[in-house]
Formats: sequence, structure tokens, C-alpha cells
Amino acid sequence: YLCSTRCQHVTPVLSSQHGSSCRPRFHLDLWIGFTVQSWILDVGRPVVMLVLPADWFPLNRPGAAEYLHLAYNITTPLILLKIDSFELLFYYDESLGHSMCYIPLFLVLFLFFSGCFTHRKQEVKMPLAAWILLPPSAAHYWYLITEGQTFILFIFTFFAMTAMVMHQRRRGMIPEINGLFLLYSFSLALLLVALWVACLWDDAVLRRKHPGLIYVPQPRAVYTLHLRQRHIHSLSSMTRRNLGFRR
Repeated sequence: YLCSTRCQHVTPVLSSQHGSSCRPRFHLDLWIGFTVQSWILDVGRPVVMLVLPADWFPLNRPGAAEYLHLAYNITTPLILLKIDSFELLFYYDESLGHSMCYIPLFLVLFLFFSGCFTHRKQEVKMPLAAWILLPPSAAHYWYLITEGQTFILFIFTFFAMTAMVMHQRRRGMIPEINGLFLLYSFSLALLLVALWVACLWDDAVLRRKHPGLIYVPQPRAVYTLHLRQRHIHSLSSMTRRNLGFRR
């Protein structure tokens, strides 16, 4: 795939000089890096466990071998993609990249919410600190939905959370404080998105920018297409006035 990706970016001049097909080559630097990091981070974990036992570390903290395992899972795809990883991330940033980034986020939030239930007999009341933190938390989710264009992921996660609440109620369980905070944050974020879309519903410029069935304008597009132009126009008007005054 990487070979085909490189072939797509080859200029016609280079294609005529070197042939129409992409000649495969042995990526020596790739396999050296992959082999070295595999031996150090993967095969070396048992050695590290012998030298630095897990008993030496706090129970609520990973041991040295776990840190090597985490590093191995992170560095392996980067090494296999080499520098092309940045090119691929930039290429897919507007479509697949958002899903790759935000699907794990919403999945983790749903898994966390699934464990935030308590018995119905216990009194559940959010503290004042949670109510104060609720608006900025909902505003952050609003930003993820609008700027990140993750409305579908958000709404599916919200529906799954609602279905989880209904299912747990049949078992005599209700959301506890953290579950209520996450559920209220999502609810308020959905309200903010609805108000945002309603205010910009008849904007023809943004409609051309965001075609399709789901219309959720990006704040960056609103600034670029409207506010920035007004700002530039006001600055140019002030400049002309200052020049006229000096004359």
C-alpha cells in the first residue's frame, strides 16, 4: 500500500525516466528499526522483569515491563509506516483520520459510563463542583462535535448511554454521580449543537461548505467565511481613515 501511495505522488517526468511501474525495493532501514525495537521492547521484557521486579513498583503504577509493552505498541505502527505516517495522517485528516482519533475516545467514554451505576436505594446528588464543571465539559463536547465533525459518533454514543440507563433501571440500578455528570454533559452538548445549527441553518455559504444530510458547521469555517472577512474589512477601513486623516 505504501508503495502504491508513493507511486501516486511520482511526477510524470520521473515516471517517464524510471518506468511506469513502481519497482519494489528492500527497506533496510525499516526492518533494522523494527527488529531492534522488537528485541529491546518485546523480547527484552522478561529480562527487565527479572532485573526490575514488579514488587519494586507501587501497586497502582505499571512496572518497567508494562512501560516497555506500551512503548512497543506505540512505536511499532510508526516504524512500519516510517515518515509516510505523517503523509497518510494529513491525507486522511478530513475523513478517516477523525474516526481513527475519536472512535476510541467515545468508546472509552461509553465503557466508563457503563461502570457508573449504583443501587436505586442510594441517594444520588451531584455536588456543586460538578455543576460548575458541567458547562465547560459540555462546551468541550460541543467543540468535538462541530469542529471534529463527529456528530454521528456522538449521537450513537449518546443513544447507547440512554439505552444503558434504561436497561440498568430494569435491574434496579441508576447512574451514580460520575455517570450523571457524563450524561448531563452529553445532554447539554447536544442542546448546544442544536442551538448552533439553528442559528446557522439559513446560511447559504456554510451550506456550500458543509453539503449533505447532516449539517453541523465548523466554528473554523464560520470564522473563515464570515468573521475573518468582517475583521479584514474593518481593519482596511480603519487604515484608509488613518491615511486620509494624515493627508
